[in-house]
Amino acid sequence: MAIRNVLKMGDSTLNKKSKEVVDFNERLHLLLDDMADTMYESEGVGLAAPQVGMLRRAVVVDIGEGLIELINPVIVDSNGTQTDVEGCLSVEEFVGEVTRPNYVKVKAQDRYGKPIEVEGEGFLARAFCHEIDHLDGILFVEKVKKGE
Repeated sequence: MAIRNVLKMGDSTLNKKSKEVVDFNERLHLLLDDMADTMYESEGVGLAAPQVGMLRRAVVVDIGEGLIELINPVIVDSNGTQTDVEGCLSVEEFVGEVTRPNYVKVKAQDRYGKPIEVEGEGFLARAFCHEIDHLDGILFVEKVKKGE
């Protein structure tokens, strides 16, 4: 396991769509382990594979309740809204208000390819949405609430 370099805003990799993961092998497991180590070392609560230069649909999230790994995640249900301040490991020294769903249900696969379904409310829903946006080449700064 290793700490990987987190790409910063301006790197074109962060603006590209990620490819579906089809091989659930040791290389994927190493990527997920490295992503978790990198997230914890950087004191983040989530990290997407594109942020470490890998255009694969994989994210890790831990808001303090344990590590969640999502491969090929898709938000299948959401409701409510919440507006709060977000930051990002790829966007240094900037935070901004973003409106997100207050609840999301995500279908994904685990590191072995087994289908899973997870739900999140509040901060966890926000983290899921933020990281899944990375997989579509979207940075939170594109969603920051502009002053009225």
